[in-house]
Amino acid sequence: MDIRELARHLGLSIGTVSRALNGRKDVSPATRKRVIDAAKTHGYIPNQSGRTLRSGRTGTIGFMLTLEHDSAMHGDPFFMALLEGVQNGLSEHDLDLAVLLARKGEDGLTFLRRHVSRGTVDGWVLSGTQHEDARIAFLLDRAIPFVALGRTATARDYAWIDLDFEGLVAESMRLLTDAGHRRIGLVAPPATINNSQIVVQAYRAALERAGIAFAPALVHHGETDESDGEATASELMALPERPTALLLMGETAPVGAYRALRRMGLEPGRDVAVIGLRDNPACRALSPDLTCFSLDLDDLGLALARGMVAMLPGQYDATKPLVQQLWTMKLRLRQSHLAPPRVG
Repeated sequence: MDIRELARHLGLSIGTVSRALNGRKDVSPATRKRVIDAAKTHGYIPNQSGRTLRSGRTGTIGFMLTLEHDSAMHGDPFFMALLEGVQNGLSEHDLDLAVLLARKGEDGLTFLRRHVSRGTVDGWVLSGTQHEDARIAFLLDRAIPFVALGRTATARDYAWIDLDFEGLVAESMRLLTDAGHRRIGLVAPPATINNSQIVVQAYRAALERAGIAFAPALVHHGETDESDGEATASELMALPERPTALLLMGETAPVGAYRALRRMGLEPGRDVAVIGLRDNPACRALSPDLTCFSLDLDDLGLALARGMVAMLPGQYDATKPLVQQLWTMKLRLRQSHLAPPRVG
């Protein structure tokens, strides 16, 4: 049933039905209720194309993903769970979520320019934030609403939520250095990704607090997926002075690291201490159980959605601060970190 049929069924003008459906105050509460009830009963769905032309809004928020580091292409379940939370939060405001994938190798700014010129969505959730991220300035300069999952080096004010990587690394390193480990291998994301910068800075600060010299050979930047975890663990354990512990900042990197260690005759949790990033489904079958961190991705997604909605026309309040939040993660102590700091 379209709006003309709905109006004819109710014996009302199309304009009255339209104003009632849009919550206009010039329609009586009784008429508004009658229209809304009939719309539900008869399955009326508004023509979004027409509404977009009239209002200039699509009712859709875009979540930008890439086919490189931050996608689920490498068996990474993080974003699938996060997106459910974002959609739940947007649904509270009758907004839809569109996941938009940048082409492999495509510059993020080029991708945004294309979609902004098309008016694809009303606002953006950005992920995979770079240390120097041109997308931030592009959206700020055009007053396009957005919230970033992650910080950047920009000094300009914008809405963001980021995992507390500083706290995560500090807690992990304290656990290892207090146990006597002095050679700790770090597997971090690509150096262009902002959280990689944060992780390495926190790692170096933890070493300094423990009176341990920084060894560049113990730090690896890569995709931090299962394949990278396996390759990096093999490289690190082949060093003349190999690490006695590994800190793996990737969702599925521990799966590959466990495989590499066992291929070399080393047992995680007995010969090499291992700490992972997150308690995700891919790592729950590992034995010994992986010491790692947990977070509620649904809650994080809801927070991103609410931060996004607060930026939209009709919701934005310049007197209120933008969301800028470090999202804490809880350490789950299991068995994989218990290996003593001996060198075989």
